[in-house]
Amino acid sequence: MRAMSRRTPQLHPGLMVDLYHPDSAYTAWRARRNGLTTFDLYTRTAPFGGAYVLIAGVEAALEFAQAFRYTPEELRYLAQIRDYAPAFLDELAELRFTGEILAFPEGSIVFPNEPLLRVTAPFREALLLEAGLLQAINLATLIATKAARIVWAAEQGRPRRVAEFAFRRAQAPFTVARSSYIGGCASTSFLNAALEFRLPATGTIPHALIEIFPSEAAAFEAVASTYNRYTLLLDTYDPRRAIHTAIEVALRAQETLGHTLVAVRLDSGDLLGDSRYVREQLDMAGLQAVRILVSGDLDEWKILELVQGGAAIDAFGVGTALGAGLGSAERGLAGGALGAAYKAVWYVDEAGVEYPTIKTAGAKSTWPGKKEVYRHPHWEEDVIQLAQEAHPEGYQRLLRPVMRHGQILPGSLPPLSEIRELAQYNLQKLPAPYRTLEAAQPYPVRFSEELQALRARASHLAGIGS
Repeated sequence: MRAMSRRTPQLHPGLMVDLYHPDSAYTAWRARRNGLTTFDLYTRTAPFGGAYVLIAGVEAALEFAQAFRYTPEELRYLAQIRDYAPAFLDELAELRFTGEILAFPEGSIVFPNEPLLRVTAPFREALLLEAGLLQAINLATLIATKAARIVWAAEQGRPRRVAEFAFRRAQAPFTVARSSYIGGCASTSFLNAALEFRLPATGTIPHALIEIFPSEAAAFEAVASTYNRYTLLLDTYDPRRAIHTAIEVALRAQETLGHTLVAVRLDSGDLLGDSRYVREQLDMAGLQAVRILVSGDLDEWKILELVQGGAAIDAFGVGTALGAGLGSAERGLAGGALGAAYKAVWYVDEAGVEYPTIKTAGAKSTWPGKKEVYRHPHWEEDVIQLAQEAHPEGYQRLLRPVMRHGQILPGSLPPLSEIRELAQYNLQKLPAPYRTLEAAQPYPVRFSEELQALRARASHLAGIGS
């Protein structure tokens, strides 16, 4: 019987679209409409019931925009699935992104309705980038925000490290590891990501290793004799019994081999009570330096509950909730997706006439116009206004040029270490009421009077046109 094999899917930049993108581009091509168009990429709400969004994925978004093109293979495929005119396919063969992109620097704090990215290009170019840009920003930003919340919960009272353990359940493990690091996680368990992004790698041992030995003591002895510095897993059978075995092994290994027990891990059971018991036993044995790490279906709410309950925990390992960006069913909070949108806000037609574009749909109505975002120096408010309006005195401009004429500008792709540093700086500056897990009120974001007036005019004109 012939062995089955599965080919790894190949990435085709020109096909990193939904079908309606080339279909819409074809309609615009037939109608000879390809004016300069500005799109805003933004989110209408902050995830997980919080007040803020920590942006990540800008590097991937810019690299996607610069790499976007159609190969002969991709054009042949498009010709098979749609009866596009050959001249349209010829245009796609030459199409490259030639526009400009402004963006919040990766690691910035963003609030609902603020454009994370502002894209301006000929209509068909800007439209065809939509799905790829959203895919790059949505998940990375969701995970970075989730990580920041988890780290905040862990650090209440005193510093505690958070390790990302999400590889086996992550939606996109490289994105999760990178974004978690931006959000404040200290390390990853995923070695490929640790190599790719130069991240600290950490890990312990699995239950399976304990189970293949005739006794827990024999398993602990094997680990202690193998590594100079090692961690033991306590909850394969009974954690309160295991800690006594671990202490006996640790003291013996220290005496005979000079090997040091640096941490013990709890992965299930009564994490609050067991952590206190384990800490007490370690301290009584003179092993005050041994840290207690816990894992096992943790999220920010469970971590905060443990911390506030007085758990004797020094570090947390978080997997599924972080890797999938989960919300909380118990609290009625959705997760799993950021839900950022990409909407046209300004159009310059072939005659050079400029006008706002708007969608009128209740809460999903858009804000027209080319915009800038400014922040009060003491984080008292953000202001969204039209690009031609004067810079508010003392406020910081938040959108930065990152692409021009389709090329990434120098300095727009800082090292990951700098992105993480900026993220942690911004999180520290974010006023405390907006850093909590469930903010009592949204951060003040003010729309300028000119922008509000433009929206009113555009809505009126849209109503007449319909």
